[in-house]
Amino acid sequence: MKDKIKHCISESVSVKSEVLKDERLLLLIEELVDVIVTVFRNGNHIYFCGNGGSAADAQHLAAEFSGRFYINREALPAEALHCNTSYLTAVANDYTYDVIYSRLIRGIGKKGDILIGLSTSGNSANIVQAFETAREKEMITIGFTGASGGALKELSDYLVNVPSSNTPRIQEAHMLIGHIICQLVEEEYFHA
Repeated sequence: MKDKIKHCISESVSVKSEVLKDERLLLLIEELVDVIVTVFRNGNHIYFCGNGGSAADAQHLAAEFSGRFYINREALPAEALHCNTSYLTAVANDYTYDVIYSRLIRGIGKKGDILIGLSTSGNSANIVQAFETAREKEMITIGFTGASGGALKELSDYLVNVPSSNTPRIQEAHMLIGHIICQLVEEEYFHA
């Protein structure tokens, strides 16, 4: 069992090492910090969406902005779209699960807001539809995916495609990148 544990850790380290060596991805993270700071300074919001573990990661990252990361400061307007279970279950039941996010974006998304979708495959139908709606509303779309980018590749203004096809390793890298973005946005926005 110890060998399996070491293998899992080694895989995680390997994916993160690939991220560290990917100059394009590092420059993209830097650009995203600037984009997000500008969006907050303009009075706009960030919305997050995901499914399963990626929904938990989306909620975690939204909380880092709306709560705090390292410093005591004002809340930033960020929200995970799946947290209202009455809405989620009603829409999934009355319509289809595929529209849970797009319907909400149609109702609350505004031009200049950001929608961040976490999908390891990049093909989650409900996130794809949400990105299509966000584009209609002239929102900024940021996809967090695995290596291929899936359908979100064409719908993302910015694509954070982790160089892996292994779901747990992709999710671990999403959180690493998400935490880096949260830290740097907080420092830049609040001049910490």
